[in-house]
Amino acid sequence: MKVKNCLIFGGSGQIGRHLIRKLTKNNYKVTVVTRNFHQKGYVIKTQANAGYIDIVEANIFDEKKIRKLFSKADICINLIGILYESGKGNTFKNIHSIFPSILAKLCKEYKVQQFVHLSALGINEAINSNYAKSKLEGEANIQKNFPLAIILRPSIVYSVDDNFTTNFMTLLTRLPFFPLYYNGDTKFTPIHCSDLTDIIYHTISNNVNSKIIECVGPEIISLKEILKKLLKLINKKRILIPLPLFFANMSANLFQLFSKPLLTVDQLKLLKYDNIPSKKYQTNYDIGAPSTKFFEQEVEKYCYMWREGGQFSTKKYNQTNS
Repeated sequence: MKVKNCLIFGGSGQIGRHLIRKLTKNNYKVTVVTRNFHQKGYVIKTQANAGYIDIVEANIFDEKKIRKLFSKADICINLIGILYESGKGNTFKNIHSIFPSILAKLCKEYKVQQFVHLSALGINEAINSNYAKSKLEGEANIQKNFPLAIILRPSIVYSVDDNFTTNFMTLLTRLPFFPLYYNGDTKFTPIHCSDLTDIIYHTISNNVNSKIIECVGPEIISLKEILKKLLKLINKKRILIPLPLFFANMSANLFQLFSKPLLTVDQLKLLKYDNIPSKKYQTNYDIGAPSTKFFEQEVEKYCYMWREGGQFSTKKYNQTNS
């Protein structure tokens, strides 16, 4: 049986690291493209045995350099995405629209068997968000240039390495109160990183093509419920205060001035829309790759880092204020 070669863009993030381990354990060879070998290479190297992983340093927009990698690739996987814009080149349009289009064209030119692209859930509804618009444009560019592509739209992805639960628990530890945007009513279907990588592996190993799949966890939880669960897990009591939209916009305008903003105006627009299955496309359950991990049970495994006493804390969880 021929060993397939996977070319991965975005392999140093939480999803990429999980996926590399999953693929190499199942006898796939992986080539990971990174912009900074010295900063990211040592992390990527530890994800697989020698001989199963190659690391290539390249600017992702250096088409001349990355095109050489496609001649040996059977599968191309794009995991690159940004939550906010920073710098001249790090724009939604460049990262979410132009770059996927380049990959799709190269996949077609070199007759790559599969192209898996990670998009985002709920982008059809969030019509006033630049993030969502760029994601939709990227999907359209891919489908135009490589119709066989598989496009995955995950809800919020969480794990011990995320920027979602970990940031929230840090803020809940430090702040006496926490603002609820849109009254905390926005609904999510959070999916654990390992469940998402299982879905990606399922699409690859079963040769799934030409589909948009919404990737969701096993439960629907509102933002307010998520915060309450996190407070319970870290044994804190905090006041959750609904914030009028005027003040929410003011805070977002202030936060986005930071190099790593807690919230941007565009993210605030996204929070207006539920992040749940649209029923317009198949979900991971429909293709035989159900999510098995529940939010509170998984976060409990690493939340001790935000508790007083850490892993040695023996206090019972508090009931939170609403």
